[in-house]
Amino acid sequence: MPLFDLPLERLREYRPERDEPADFDGFWARTLAEAAEHDLAAEFVPYDVPLANVEVYDASFSGWGGDRIRGWFVLPRGAEGPLPCVVQYIGYSGGRGFAHDNILWATAGYAYLIMETRGMGGGNTERPGHTPDPHGGDHVHAFGMMTRGVLDPEQYYYRRVFTDAVRAVDVVRSHPAVDPSRIAVLGGSQGGGIAQAVAGLRPDQVRAALIDVPFLTHFRRAVEITPRDPYAEIVRFLSTHRDAEEQTFRTLSYFDGLNFAARGRADALYSVGLMDDVCPPSTVFAAYNHWQGEKEINVYPWNNHEGGSGFQKEAQLRYLAGLFKG
Repeated sequence: MPLFDLPLERLREYRPERDEPADFDGFWARTLAEAAEHDLAAEFVPYDVPLANVEVYDASFSGWGGDRIRGWFVLPRGAEGPLPCVVQYIGYSGGRGFAHDNILWATAGYAYLIMETRGMGGGNTERPGHTPDPHGGDHVHAFGMMTRGVLDPEQYYYRRVFTDAVRAVDVVRSHPAVDPSRIAVLGGSQGGGIAQAVAGLRPDQVRAALIDVPFLTHFRRAVEITPRDPYAEIVRFLSTHRDAEEQTFRTLSYFDGLNFAARGRADALYSVGLMDDVCPPSTVFAAYNHWQGEKEINVYPWNNHEGGSGFQKEAQLRYLAGLFKG
């Protein structure tokens, strides 16, 4: 895939105007207040897996609407808390996978929670999931999740997902093994977009944000320049529902990563692949350039949506070790 977006010198300055609804903050304050009416009811059931250096728990809690959300919670075996904690969100279509897939951060000395994305992972053989989404919308949608409920912000799929993700931070903050002043959110692609949203919605609770090639960001530009899924789901929907453009983009404005980035105050480490035609570089830099806290971005000129992969993971380990030392 050749370079197809803006040159790097222009990307570093690309800071587009944000399409933000006047009631953005009110919408999210009300959404999270409604969720808070449900007890978290967090459960951590010991999971019997022969791993010598970590303790694994089958985790669940009440997310949006009181729906049960699954995940893995992993601790370094025998560590004395309270520990810094990493909360990870998952890429599009994936579930939490297997316990042995999720031990890196615990082996580095962190408490770790990976949260399933409701309704995803059912067809992913590498990372199966177990958390359903029992809700939809009152209109049809394109295959996938991007247009599920998209004609109404109240019904839109990612309203539920972002609320679940905020509740996951609430869960770890209440756990006795976790230091609530040292919470990091982490994710790539969809997971990066979710982490970005959580950091914007909970700027007083998230200390660091590790955001790789984020999805769900700068929707209008993304759908105009990339032919790839999942953004192409929106294109297919609008190509059929020709009268739905205005309402679709109005709904998406409540979930656009640009608006969350403008509220992010945590220390942030981003990454971007300059050949990424799934989450185009300009959409990543648009969010990064709106981010309000201390920030760094690692640029991978020759990479597509895999971004920095293992190189970026090592950079994240070093970044958090420096930030959370002592």
